[in-house]
Amino acid sequence: MSKIVGRIYMSLVFFLLYAPLLVMVFFSFNESKSTSVFTGFSLKWYMELFSSSDTVNALRNTLILAICSAVLATLIGTVAAIGVYQLRSKWIRQSILLVNDIPMMNPDIVTGVSLMLLFVFIGRLMGLANYLSFFTLLIAHTTFNIPYVFLNVMPKLVQTDPFLQEAAQDLGSTPIRAFFNVVLPSVYPGILSGFLMAFTLSLDDFVISYYTTGNDFQTLPLKIFTMTKKTVKPDMYALSSVIFAAVLILLLIINFGSIKNSKEQIKNSKEQKGDK
Repeated sequence: MSKIVGRIYMSLVFFLLYAPLLVMVFFSFNESKSTSVFTGFSLKWYMELFSSSDTVNALRNTLILAICSAVLATLIGTVAAIGVYQLRSKWIRQSILLVNDIPMMNPDIVTGVSLMLLFVFIGRLMGLANYLSFFTLLIAHTTFNIPYVFLNVMPKLVQTDPFLQEAAQDLGSTPIRAFFNVVLPSVYPGILSGFLMAFTLSLDDFVISYYTTGNDFQTLPLKIFTMTKKTVKPDMYALSSVIFAAVLILLLIINFGSIKNSKEQIKNSKEQKGDK
């Protein structure tokens, strides 16, 4: 009885989570602009989506910003995690971990307003005409993404055998070569998950972007926000459906790849036991 109740509860939770997405995808194929009456199947909103220069530019800006900020945050967060992991003082390490958690606990509006004030202050000191631009937005996205990358890489470093790098150096490898050949492959899953999380957070962010972007650079969340003052056109449903499908395909590829690697590792371990 408890199993049946548990399955019903989980089914209800998943239904509430995915029903809005399914409704959005369904009405993205609607012939009319109605969000309550399906008048017929049509691809005209997808065609209008890719023919709209404003929407395509906003999507391009969003992807450029997300990729650049995710790459920078991954590099900085990974190096920071390695540096903190190699610290011998536990007090300093715990203090840095505590400081790393603060940006994630802060509300987005606090982070956005504080970064805006900082950029305006520095811009006035430097005598800049435009205080906010793409670069301030990139710095802001990189800043709030670093803690998430840090938290994804740090557990993988803790799980790594600390003597692997020393063993590689005993066998003739230089410290840099031992790091790239031994340590980096072991923490690669954490780096990849940190990159994907940073990319997703940057792709989805609105509040911080609203306070730190200039007039010459508009992301997709900002464009959708400006549309809500009047009405959201159905081509936004089509664009959201495309993004949802792309993310779903990416997750399926990653999950199937991890399952395949796990099966290969189990197979190799069985073969090694059989040889013994």
